[in-house]
Amino acid sequence: MKTAFFNKKIIDTLLKRVSVALVWAVSAVMIGLLCGVIGVAFAKSVGFVTTLRESNSFLIWFLPLGGIVSAGIYKLTKTEGIGTDRVLESERGEASVPLVLLPVIFAASCITHLFGGSAGKEGAALQLGAAIARIVSRFSGVDGCVLTACGMAGLFSAVFGTPVGACVFATEVAIVGRLSVRSILPAFTSSIVAHIVSVALGVAPERFVMGLVPDFDAGVLFCVLVIAAAVGVASFVFCNLLHGSEHFFKRMFPNPFVRIAVGGCALVALTLVFGTDYNGGGMTVIERIFDEYYIRPEAFVLKMLFTVITVAAGYKGGEIVPSFFIGASLGAVLSPIIGLPVGFGAALGMTAFFSGVTNCKLAAAVMSVELFGEKGFVFFFAAALVAKAVSGKISLYHKQIV
Repeated sequence: MKTAFFNKKIIDTLLKRVSVALVWAVSAVMIGLLCGVIGVAFAKSVGFVTTLRESNSFLIWFLPLGGIVSAGIYKLTKTEGIGTDRVLESERGEASVPLVLLPVIFAASCITHLFGGSAGKEGAALQLGAAIARIVSRFSGVDGCVLTACGMAGLFSAVFGTPVGACVFATEVAIVGRLSVRSILPAFTSSIVAHIVSVALGVAPERFVMGLVPDFDAGVLFCVLVIAAAVGVASFVFCNLLHGSEHFFKRMFPNPFVRIAVGGCALVALTLVFGTDYNGGGMTVIERIFDEYYIRPEAFVLKMLFTVITVAAGYKGGEIVPSFFIGASLGAVLSPIIGLPVGFGAALGMTAFFSGVTNCKLAAAVMSVELFGEKGFVFFFAAALVAKAVSGKISLYHKQIV
């Protein structure tokens, strides 16, 4: 007599689940491999043009021209207005990312970094990852929403070297307050694979040594919360400035070529007055903060200004690395005033500002461990929560659902 264990229906169900799981696993691994390779190419390209710009300061004069070329690329490929917001819509199944965006955002981001626009790599990484996910989705037939999360996590991980934080960010960012549980395992798979590939091909993960970390007590926790609240206010101001400036530039300069050229001229003028520390993403300055435990008090305000003009004018790249700069510099300025070590304060500022501008407090907390180590995690988690609470529902992304 046959037992329930050998029931044909049960066996067929198990075989179907195994086959589906294999397709998902292969798709996630494939995305991870592609994201790793393209992420390495992107990271090294951005690094190369950044070094070239830093060695040839005259290149800043060509920023307006570079902006016009960038706008022309988007015009020719009919991808105007398509960016990270489209990626978030794609993850929710509301839109799709055109495949042509892959070479377009790659080229436009390199142009921004070559000539000194204040932008990072995160926005471009998310868009590159989403385009890769769409390619794999066409062949595998797997849910495009989940694969978009895989692509986002994979490229972010390859570029920044934070595989767990990238996974959490990709599954948390589209709908704040609703973690995409079904995407976590595939996204983590892609993230880990991409990280392994990027490290093997010579892209070092971003890591910072913050120095002394205070022992836990109520007084230190209070100081941490003060910094987090201040950073939360700065996050709110930054996002509002960013969105307000975008509307202002579009209203004043409806033509995208004129708009980006005017923004480029403004950035050239600001660079002549305040120097080159605020061009590009600013990772070199962030590293300097942790090495020298010093930053000019006005640095976070100037980085806000440079980044707001860059993004509002239409230059491509991303806002996360500039956000790290703003958070680190603000934390470094505030920490000695209230009696905290500068490196620790800079790390708190980076974590809190990322949480405040993205609404991704879990990703911010997890990423703090990968960037700075596990010591003091309770402080970083508290800072991420408080900064998000203070900044409210404001975000870098127009299409993020809170």
